[in-house]
Amino acid sequence: MDTIKDIQDEIIVEFNDFDDWLDRYQLLIDLGGEQEALPEEYKTDNNLIEGCQSRVWLQADYVDGKVFFRAESDALIVKGIVSLLIKVYSGRTPDEILENEPYFVEAIGLKEHLSPTRSNGLLAMIKQMKLYALAFKAKGER
Repeated sequence: MDTIKDIQDEIIVEFNDFDDWLDRYQLLIDLGGEQEALPEEYKTDNNLIEGCQSRVWLQADYVDGKVFFRAESDALIVKGIVSLLIKVYSGRTPDEILENEPYFVEAIGLKEHLSPTRSNGLLAMIKQMKLYALAFKAKGER
């Protein structure tokens, strides 16, 4: 299985194929469109991420020592961003999630090409994934 670093490097290569940010936005929208829809029962206030301009629900499940994420957003670009985060972090141990920062965000220029509110939302999504990892780690160590 590829490491988190391998997956981030693949994302960087994929985005670097496009010089134009309109093409990169289109890639994000396409990635969001490919993502499996989140079942309605997970679209709860508990799963809603605070600090996002659009609505983003994040569901985390802990199975056999690994954290699995699923998400949904009502904004296409945000759905694409969260699908990248899921690609990087889902199916990993809590330690792997906590020890690996999403450096691809900076490397593909995402941070500087998002509005401040979207940027805050991105940070909120990352923070929430790390919090789930921390909680599952504590639970697993009992």
